[in-house]
Amino acid sequence: MGLAIQISEEDMPVVKIQAWWRGTLVRRTLLHAALRAWVIQSWWRLMQAKFTEKRRRVTLDKFSREEWAAVRLQSWARMWRIRQRYCQVLNAVRIIQAYWRCHTCASRGLIKGQYRVTASQLHLELEILLGSGPCVVTECIPLPIKQ
Repeated sequence: MGLAIQISEEDMPVVKIQAWWRGTLVRRTLLHAALRAWVIQSWWRLMQAKFTEKRRRVTLDKFSREEWAAVRLQSWARMWRIRQRYCQVLNAVRIIQAYWRCHTCASRGLIKGQYRVTASQLHLELEILLGSGPCVVTECIPLPIKQ
């Protein structure tokens, strides 16, 4: 298929130099192509790394915001529950204070009484209220009348 060309003995070194030169040019061209491919691949890997890092950062920011929102919501729920419990305790304290005040008022005691004066006597009726129960004192005191 190819043409067979007869090369003379004196042209042989020239043909060898030309073949070497063409091979050098082809190898140089292939080396430049390989270097360009390597540069493009390096750039592409760098871009992919940047995109991946950006995607990772966006995902991390989103997760961080969601986590912060969940923590905030839980904090509000705990605060609401604690406030409800505090209000219950406060109401219980108020009820206990009211009963205690009523008890201390009753335990201090109370004296009430009536008296009636007649011509010669003083009728006195006292009711003393202390913690355990009422004590009723009734007295008739004669009045000293000079005649």
